[in-house]
Amino acid sequence: MARLLSVNVGLPRDIKWKGRIVHTGIWKDPVRGRCRVGRLNLDGDGQGDTAGHGGEQRAVFVYQIESYGYWQEQLGRTDFVHGQFGENFTIEGLPDNAVCIGDRYRIGSALFEVTQPRVTCYRVGIRMNEPRMPALLTSSGRPGFYVRVLQEGEVGAGDEIVKVGEAMERMTVAEINALLYLPDHARDRLERALRIEALSPGWRASFEALLRGQTSGSGNAGLAPAAAAYRASPGFRRLAVTAIDQESADVRSLTMQSPDGQKLPEALPGQYVVVRLQPAAGAPPLLRSYSLSGPLSTERYRISVKIEPNGAAGPYLRDHVRVNDVLEVSSPRGSFVLQPGERPLVLLSAGIGATPVLAMLHALAAVRSARRVLWLHGARDRQHHPFSAEVRRLMPALPHGRSHIRYSRPGPGDEVGEDFDATGHLSRSVFEEVGVPRDADVYLCGPTHFMAEMRQALAEFGMKPERINAEVFNGGGSMTPGIVGAPARSPHPPGDDANTGPLVSFARSGIAAHWNAASYQSLLELAEACDVPVRWSCRTGVCHNCESGLVSGSVAYQLDPLDSPAEGNVLICCSWPQGDVVIDI
Repeated sequence: MARLLSVNVGLPRDIKWKGRIVHTGIWKDPVRGRCRVGRLNLDGDGQGDTAGHGGEQRAVFVYQIESYGYWQEQLGRTDFVHGQFGENFTIEGLPDNAVCIGDRYRIGSALFEVTQPRVTCYRVGIRMNEPRMPALLTSSGRPGFYVRVLQEGEVGAGDEIVKVGEAMERMTVAEINALLYLPDHARDRLERALRIEALSPGWRASFEALLRGQTSGSGNAGLAPAAAAYRASPGFRRLAVTAIDQESADVRSLTMQSPDGQKLPEALPGQYVVVRLQPAAGAPPLLRSYSLSGPLSTERYRISVKIEPNGAAGPYLRDHVRVNDVLEVSSPRGSFVLQPGERPLVLLSAGIGATPVLAMLHALAAVRSARRVLWLHGARDRQHHPFSAEVRRLMPALPHGRSHIRYSRPGPGDEVGEDFDATGHLSRSVFEEVGVPRDADVYLCGPTHFMAEMRQALAEFGMKPERINAEVFNGGGSMTPGIVGAPARSPHPPGDDANTGPLVSFARSGIAAHWNAASYQSLLELAEACDVPVRWSCRTGVCHNCESGLVSGSVAYQLDPLDSPAEGNVLICCSWPQGDVVIDI
C-alpha cells in the first residue's frame, strides 16, 4: 500500500552561493498535523523561481522514500530528512518506473493527477551539497514527479494513497524523463507520449520539437534554446573582398567570395557571420558579428558595417581593408530567421539594424511573396539612411508590400514623399497611423534603446510577445534563475587574466580571456568571470539552456552531458577548451 509519509513546505529564502545570492524555495520542512492543498500550492509553501517551479502543472512535487535509500548508498550519506530533495510529499511506494503520466490518486480529501517528471536545476545541488545532483537525478531515472490538483482538500502524514484513474497511454515517469533527456528519442515513443492528455504543455512542446528536429541529424531539439536551433559548422574560411560600397555616411558594405570559387554554406534570411580581424600582430583578434545583408547566395556574402567613431572593427575595415584583401569569416549562424507562413510581416528597424531584415526583404522579393509585408525604418536623415534605393527597388516585387520611413532630423534637402514619409520617431502612434496588422509576425532589429522602446510600443499596441522576433548582437539576453541583486556590468576581461593558456573569445560580447584550469571549472565559469551574458539552469549538462554555437576550436567535457549538443554547438556549463576557441555568446 502506498502512503504519504510526510508533507513538507517552505517559503523562499535568500542564501549565499559562490559569491552570489540565490532566492530559492528548495528548503522544505515537515508539517505537523494536516495541511490544506490548493490548486496552485500547499498552505505555507512557495517557490523562488515561478518560471521553473510551481503553477498549475507543478503544484506539488512528489519523491519516494525508496529513492532516499538509493541516494544514501550512492552518496554515502546518513543525514537525510524529509523534504531533503525539495519535495512536498515524501511517499512510500509509487516509484518513478511504475507511476505513469496521467495516473490519478486520492490522498486525504484531495485528488491529484501526474503531469510530468521533475525538471532538476542547480538548486537541488545546493540543497544536497552535491553539484552533480541535477545530472545524477535525471540519469538515474529517479527524478520524482509533479502532480496537478484536480480537487482541493486536506492531506496529512499517514494518509493512504489510493489510485483512482489512469491514462489510456501507459508511459511511466522514468520513461518520459529518459525520452527527453537521454539520447534515444524514438519517433514511435514520442508519438505515444503526445497522446497523453495529462502531459504538461511544457513537456508536450519539447516532444513536438524533438519530432520536428529528427531530420536535423544531431542534438536535442527538445531542449536546445532558440539561439542554438540552427547548427553551423565550426571554423573560419578565408574569403576575398570583391566589392566595397558606401551605403550612407557611416555604413559601408563588403561583398566577399571564396578565392578558389568553392560554394559557400547557404544562409537563412536574417542570419549573420562572425568576422575575425587581426589589427595588430600579437594582440588578441577582434571578433565581430555582422548580418548578411544581401540576397541569399552560395556564391557571395555581403555584410554591412556601421563605422562607429570610437569603434575598433569598423574603422579598421574602413582604413585597412581593400578589394582583393582576404578576411576570415565563419559559417552563417543565428536564430533570427524569417519563418515560413501566411501571416502578415512587419520588418521593423532603425539604423544599421536594417541589415538582417533587408536580407529577409530580399528573400521575400525573390519569390514575389503574396504575404502582406510592411517595411518600417527609422533613420536620422538621408545621409544616414543606408539601403534606401535598394529597398525601393525591392518593394514593387511584393504585391502586398509597402514601406514607411521616419527621419528624426531631416536635412534641408531631404524631401517628404521622396526620401522619407514623416518626421519623428517610430512609436505606437505610428503603428496606429500606418495600420500595422496586430496579427503580424514582427522582425525587430536596431540599437539597444530602440529595441527596448519598440518592444514596449508593440506591447502597448496589443502585439502578442510570441509574435515579436528580435535580434540582439551585443551578448544577447541572460538566464540565471534565482540569482538576485547581481549588479549589471558590461562584459570585460577577468581581473586575473594571466595572458597564458588557451584564448577563449566570446564573439558577441567582443571579449577574449585566457583559460586557467586552476581558476575555472567550465567555460561557463570563465564567461561569468567576464560578465558575459549567459543562460543556464542545471550547470551539469542536463538542461541545454547553456547550449551555444562553437564558432571555432574544440572542447572536452569534464562532465559528459546526458545528451550531446548539436554538431557545431557546445554546452558551456561542463566543457573546457582544447586550444583557442570562439564561442557565440
